Amino acid sequence: MDILLIILGAICMIVGILGCFLPIIPGPPVSFLGLLLLEWTEKSPFDSDTLWLWGLVAAGVTALDYVIPVYGTKKFGGSKRGVWGSTIGLIVGLFFAPFGIILGPFIGAFLGEMSTGKATNKEALRAAFGAFLGFVAGVLMKLIASGWMAWLFFRYTFS
Repeated sequence: MDILLIILGAICMIVGILGCFLPIIPGPPVSFLGLLLLEWTEKSPFDSDTLWLWGLVAAGVTALDYVIPVYGTKKFGGSKRGVWGSTIGLIVGLFFAPFGIILGPFIGAFLGEMSTGKATNKEALRAAFGAFLGFVAGVLMKLIASGWMAWLFFRYTFS
């Protein structure tokens, strides 16, 4: 049974890291599930404080990931259409990896702002830059959290 839990946990770690880039997969919660699966083995390497800490980190980073891109877009003068454009741009950009993942949110936010009819090119570029910074900050936060959980998982699995 331990081998099955470790294999499922490793899959969760890989999917969790992929989820840092893919908007449909919640990366840190999936990575945390991998830690829980490792905890249910006979090794049981974590104490309850560690699990609570990583559960809160996963929940907090996931919540912030929804707030930061909106904040970045708003801070730089963007609208809801800019935020939606950034999200749609990310999804479309997935088909043009690796640069589409980076350029998609920026182009989507720009087009979203331009679709309002109120924004000039300069204003739309500024809002697109804010959406892009928010997206990058969210991805980095998720990647750090999921990467650290993956490191803990593999460290305790192979020690």
